Amino acid sequence: MTIRTRLKAARTVLRLGQPAVSEVPAGAPPRGEIPRSVAIIMDGNGRWAERRGLPVAAGHSAGAKALKRVVRAAGDAGIDDLTVFSFSTENWGRPADEVEELMSLFCDQIDSEVPELVEERVQIRFIGRREQLADRLRERMEAAEAATAGGERLRLFVAMNYGGRQEILDAARRFAEEYGPEAGEAEFAQCLYGPDLRDPELVIRTSGEQRISNFLLWQSAYAEFYFSDRLWPDFGPDDLLDAVAHYARRERRFGGR
Repeated sequence: MTIRTRLKAARTVLRLGQPAVSEVPAGAPPRGEIPRSVAIIMDGNGRWAERRGLPVAAGHSAGAKALKRVVRAAGDAGIDDLTVFSFSTENWGRPADEVEELMSLFCDQIDSEVPELVEERVQIRFIGRREQLADRLRERMEAAEAATAGGERLRLFVAMNYGGRQEILDAARRFAEEYGPEAGEAEFAQCLYGPDLRDPELVIRTSGEQRISNFLLWQSAYAEFYFSDRLWPDFGPDDLLDAVAHYARRERRFGGR
């Protein structure tokens, strides 16, 4: 069964897009909808390579291919925002050769994938601390954002050199400079790396690990979490659909009854 067929069947069986009987706060998505915003902690590239007797770089390359599949499936599913954890502020502590291979892979992937993102009407955005990145990567990131700015089918946010605590600290400094004591959450959210990024309704983590790992700490306050045992390079459209189906069966109360 193809991903498109499964999506159609899931919408029928789960009544996706139909309002729920139970009440939810104003502005919250009704139970049973496809989540508008999904975030993924893409974990397991290294273990995938190790189990196959391959270098870690092969796992990262396979992970990049998995991302391509999932981005397309997210657009097919009707998801508006997809945020992926690509490189954390803690990842600088990995072996230097692995970090260098990752940076080269990021550059190569941007070069090769941007034309297809434009064709598929996917807008790419990067969130994180850019100033620590090499000029060659920053230049490609900026060019990719400019080239895909007109994409309206899906917004792909890539967390690059990102840490949730660092984002909150950076936002707090800006908040203190730009807003007065009467300002609240809405104003604080405007100081985050991606102020127009919708809070994720569903956060997926692969590889069987069950922790948030400093990812979207502010934005995920009321997210639903889904943990998959699948290593990221093996994660595909059917796995995304399974996560969405689990989300659709949950009742989101936002602290209410």
